[in-house]
Amino acid sequence: MSGFHQRVFSGMQPTSTLHLGNYLGALTNWVAMQKTHECVFCVVDMHAITMWQDPADLKRAIREVTAAYIAAGIDPKKSIIFNQSQVPGHAELAWICNCVARLGWMNRMTQFKEKAGKDRENASLGLYAYPSLMAADILLYKATHVPVGEDQKQHLELTRDIAQKFNNDFAPQIAELGLGTGELGFFPLPEPMIMGPAQRVMSLRDGTKKMSKSDASDYSRINLTDDADAIAQKIRKAKTDPEALPSEAKGLEGRPEAENLVGIYAGLSGIAKAEVLQQFGGGQFSGFKAALVDLAVEKLAPIAGEMRRLLAEPKHIDAILGEGAAQADAIAAPIMREVKDIVGFVRS
Repeated sequence: MSGFHQRVFSGMQPTSTLHLGNYLGALTNWVAMQKTHECVFCVVDMHAITMWQDPADLKRAIREVTAAYIAAGIDPKKSIIFNQSQVPGHAELAWICNCVARLGWMNRMTQFKEKAGKDRENASLGLYAYPSLMAADILLYKATHVPVGEDQKQHLELTRDIAQKFNNDFAPQIAELGLGTGELGFFPLPEPMIMGPAQRVMSLRDGTKKMSKSDASDYSRINLTDDADAIAQKIRKAKTDPEALPSEAKGLEGRPEAENLVGIYAGLSGIAKAEVLQQFGGGQFSGFKAALVDLAVEKLAPIAGEMRRLLAEPKHIDAILGEGAAQADAIAAPIMREVKDIVGFVRS
């Protein structure tokens, strides 16, 4: 984005253990982005409390997600890793975003309707305002790119709308203070970042449903904390169909479980589904599953091992988060001071 420093922002909620879907759908891309962009990776603990969390569980989960980031290959020396609540600008800018966003825009957000369900009157105001806080997370660093999945695209559009309205509403002040970037305004309009084909990992028990941490069955997902035995057992028990594997991709149509397992193999090995089918097409699932067990254990067991090592030293994780928060605040605080000047707040 011309005129703005290229910066990526992304984050995950510390609400429960991360799984294979998080790894292939996001973390592997984040690791690759470190080579090409300045990256700010956040553990979004303020988002987590939009639904009630047990405080002791929340602390544990923040550290666990941080450990997963690092074990998956995100390097605190190359990227900024921190938890959201340690940088006050997130809450401060969120309030300004609340005042810029329109009720009509917020009412169109489908994720609130899904999460609040039928009992919408009992949902927290925080859950309703969640997309506005997400906008603040991104704009606080003037992020130009945001890696997003399908379920977050609408929130990124809202972020762009809020940024545009802020730029328009305060255009005279931005110009007077000399804080704009030419015709682009103060905030960049962040672009979605799609890295290669999006990897959608489905449940191991039902190939039509996304792999989810909220699924009641632990056999539906491979957690990043699972050891080699658990990984092997879950893949062996994964649902399949009685037919042999096809030799080409069109043969996977109408076979969601087969397609999912082939997709997982492709994602873990970094090759296309077509290549997986060339290798295993015509064979039975037992042979393919054995190969998938070997691959998954090779790729994922070291992550679980490194997470266990990191979690045994919570003070070390807290120190990484503290250092990351200081680095994040060094970017965010000057931007927040400029926002306050633009809006007309008095500050000493």
